[in-house]
Amino acid sequence: MKKIGILFGQEDTFQWALCDRINSMKVEDVVAEPARIGHVTMGVPAGYAVILDRISHDIPYYKAMLKNEVLCGTQVINDPFWSIADDKFFENGLAEKLGVAVPKSVLVPHHDHPPDTTSQSMRNMIYPLDWDGIFSYVGFPAYFKQHWGGGWKHVHKVHSPDEFFHVYAQTGSHLMMLQESIDFDCYCRCYCIGREDVLVMPYEPRNEFLQRYVADPRPLTEPELHARIVRDALTLNRALGYDFNTAEFAMRDGVPVAIDFMNWAPDCERRWIGEENFAWVVEHAAKMLVDRALHPRPQPGEQAWQRALRK
Repeated sequence: MKKIGILFGQEDTFQWALCDRINSMKVEDVVAEPARIGHVTMGVPAGYAVILDRISHDIPYYKAMLKNEVLCGTQVINDPFWSIADDKFFENGLAEKLGVAVPKSVLVPHHDHPPDTTSQSMRNMIYPLDWDGIFSYVGFPAYFKQHWGGGWKHVHKVHSPDEFFHVYAQTGSHLMMLQESIDFDCYCRCYCIGREDVLVMPYEPRNEFLQRYVADPRPLTEPELHARIVRDALTLNRALGYDFNTAEFAMRDGVPVAIDFMNWAPDCERRWIGEENFAWVVEHAAKMLVDRALHPRPQPGEQAWQRALRK
């Protein structure tokens, strides 16, 4: 029997609907269940053919366990090794090289010394930084946010150098990036499942959280724009090697600008994303997980982004 385990956090609808859908497919020798994790012995698997990871970014114990699962031949979605290595600043540089439009971005050193370091640890740094050059390149207003992570944590919109320095002084040892603000005509969020299927959803990030999917934004009716969004979303997810992710795009002068595409455990709660979107992601995730159980992919070797850059 090939078991598919769903590793989840505080969500209350997606994991149960996904297990029910997989089991209702009645694929011979395939069953889905909430993953059950106890202590982890090195080199010993938990008994799953596939694990869908929805929570290890918040729980280091789960991340370490999933790496052990990969070592034992389990198909883990998404790859726990790459999700540790990835970051938003790298992703923006990669996207630009792959021809996907992104905001101008600059990585800024920690304001405070990281733990267990001193000024002596930073002797390779040029100081002071060329702040005038940075501000001239990015422009104002701009977004100042962490280079890793999600959930709109530590995201600040700044409108001037004075405001930037005020916020910067409060960031402590967080590693931050300053990013161009995109004045958009409309906005969308895309589910990307299995590096093959994309659902483009009108989305309004300026609304309250529970109203971002259910508002009445301008629909994406232009076929060429829709096709480019799908193409860019697939380009990003294939290059980054993600099988379950979302990518967000802001439309500026008819060009989709990729804003955020590091969401390897995106929102899937029914009441948040709406019934139609919920049904789509459950169905496509179920098919992807069953296919991975029946047809395992080779274990990751060279990273997908390295292969993509050679094309």
